[in-house]
Amino acid sequence: MKLRAEELRERIAPLFQENFQRFGELGAALSIWQNGERLFDLRGGFHDTKREQPWTEDTIVLVWSATKGIGSSCLLHTLQENKIKINRRASEFWPEFGQRGKTDITIAQLVSHSAGLCALDENVEVTDYNAVIRALEKQTPLWRPGSAHGYHARTFGFLIDELTRRICGASISKYWRTIFAEPLSLDFWIGLPEELNSRCATIYPAKAAIPPEPENCPSGSDFYRDLITPGTLQRRTFTSPYGLNAVSAMNKPENRAREFVSFGGIGSASALSKFYAMLANGGEINGQKIFSDDTLKLMTTTISDGPDRVFEIPTAFSAGFMKDARHATRRIFGRSPDAFGHPGAGGSHAFADPENKISFAYVMNQMEQSLLPNEKSLRLVDAIYR
Repeated sequence: MKLRAEELRERIAPLFQENFQRFGELGAALSIWQNGERLFDLRGGFHDTKREQPWTEDTIVLVWSATKGIGSSCLLHTLQENKIKINRRASEFWPEFGQRGKTDITIAQLVSHSAGLCALDENVEVTDYNAVIRALEKQTPLWRPGSAHGYHARTFGFLIDELTRRICGASISKYWRTIFAEPLSLDFWIGLPEELNSRCATIYPAKAAIPPEPENCPSGSDFYRDLITPGTLQRRTFTSPYGLNAVSAMNKPENRAREFVSFGGIGSASALSKFYAMLANGGEINGQKIFSDDTLKLMTTTISDGPDRVFEIPTAFSAGFMKDARHATRRIFGRSPDAFGHPGAGGSHAFADPENKISFAYVMNQMEQSLLPNEKSLRLVDAIYR
């Protein structure tokens, strides 16, 4: 399908404005690309509830788990450059990881949320990277690796970051800046420099409301009940490693500066969409082929699909990216089965559609009570394919 920028803008701009007028958005931005070219960006609203600082072209914002797609790309590029297949065992490169029944866990299982390491038995602080890595090394899988999958909300970033460090000697944050962000002029950071805090919008927690409908996110009653019940897998998954569970904590400069690959990325919708545009365009940008066809196939090919032990609904993952599950009640990545991406808690959303060479990113600072994309972005996605 060939999108015409002006026609698409006419369809989407009114919906974007409705997000502010009818759905309580505070500040937000949208970016859509096709064939490696920007179609248009939209932005509006404010950095803060006092409405003193308008959202501008320079505004950046925390995107929570949308960071996982960026981190996964760095690991996959590392594997590509070192000619490492994802069916290799993670312990070959990270020997200490092989403790407690983890010797045979493959990289594919690690990146598809099927390694059984979504929660930790040891009580370690999320800001203590080395302690978290030691705890992961000592952790026994919570299910037989490869037999099921469940969203690794917090541990995922530590797993892929340490594996990247073991293979190439650099953290994902540094790899991202060196290989992608600086060469491609992408305004996205995992570990925000102090001098950029003035450009960063304040993130706000969801307002008290009825939990979202099951079709839009994890099934209202079961998941949200389990999420607040001590001892459940859901509660353990979203609170281990522990700390920084209050949304407001992530507005502090010292926490914005931390390299949280699971949930700490800060950037613009334009940067996210430009990066996914490269992935949607055969891994090529500015005449340069960055990802091989084999690596792109890892992004589009589903590895795990079905009931998610954490979300308690069907989910699907490729190598580090979320996909539309086979039995999902609501598509979140458009109409192509090849599409992949990663949303962030509260409403941020980004994906690539290689079949139609489309990329999409939506970022905002007023969170909703949803861990998967909500109607503010999904209405816009639907309008693209209308």
